Amino acid sequence: MGLSRLDMLYRQVVLDHSSSPRHFGLSEEMTHELELNNPTCGDVITLQLKIADNRVVDARFAGSGCSISMASASMMTEVVIGKTEKEALALAEDFSQLVQGNEVADIKSLGDAGLLKGVSKFPARIKCATLAWKALEKGIIEQVAATTVEQSHCEEKE
Repeated sequence: MGLSRLDMLYRQVVLDHSSSPRHFGLSEEMTHELELNNPTCGDVITLQLKIADNRVVDARFAGSGCSISMASASMMTEVVIGKTEKEALALAEDFSQLVQGNEVADIKSLGDAGLLKGVSKFPARIKCATLAWKALEKGIIEQVAATTVEQSHCEEKE
């Protein structure tokens, strides 16, 4: 039984992102750094974000894990750079829904990450695929909370 063209494309793209990940390696110029792990399989991701003016200016990651977690992190960094915090959070939510087998309004907005839709057939791999995206959500939520606190302190001083 041969692989369908979509299955072949999926394998090719996942292998490409996992063997030559985009935005891999840490930088001292980032504003946020988070480390998450998946204790079930041992995947570890350190995600760095540079957030300015409510926008993800840059994203980088380092870590070790299965090809799905590494490929997903690479795909995520490609798609969120340049997005507003709100847009990045929406993408993270769409990706989470997608790999759980739910339909999303605009799968194309996820870029290559949309190809990970098939992960929903393997429940044990969902955590692998979503690890970097969970780090993204956590980083942005922390940024929004810090900005809100900072703004309220400024308003109190006025």
